[in-house]
Amino acid sequence: MANVLNIDTQIAVISSLCEGSSIRSIERITGVHRDTIMSLGVRVGQGCTALMDAKMRHLDYTRVEMDEIWGYVESVPVTVSFQGKTVWDGIVEVFRLKGHPQADRVYAWIHQTDDPAHPKRHATVLHIPPVVSPQTAVQAAIVQEFREHGKAN
Repeated sequence: MANVLNIDTQIAVISSLCEGSSIRSIERITGVHRDTIMSLGVRVGQGCTALMDAKMRHLDYTRVEMDEIWGYVESVPVTVSFQGKTVWDGIVEVFRLKGHPQADRVYAWIHQTDDPAHPKRHATVLHIPPVVSPQTAVQAAIVQEFREHGKAN
């Protein structure tokens, strides 16, 4: 019979990995060999992937959290007008990014479309000039939509 870690040790190892501890420090603290720690991490990750793939389908969500790589900054009301008419009015969420090579912020929002098969569109635009604000992010997205489809959805 193969050596099997008891459930408490497995929980301690996975909890430490989730908290960002290094494999070698977990090895020192728990006495579990680093190869076993890596193997357990891979197995748990594969199980999480299978669970998410099976259960997380067709979700109607309004907020996505990406832990550790972003931070919420603010919600900004934005109205975009063209030739005296409002073409977009809504709230843009601003997030701080960590580790992106070009941008330190991202702008995100949801808006209604004219497509009954896809009634909502989720938009994200990186803070890379000329996009320097929530307002310019929405303007850039509208321009891109016109370039691609000849209309904004």
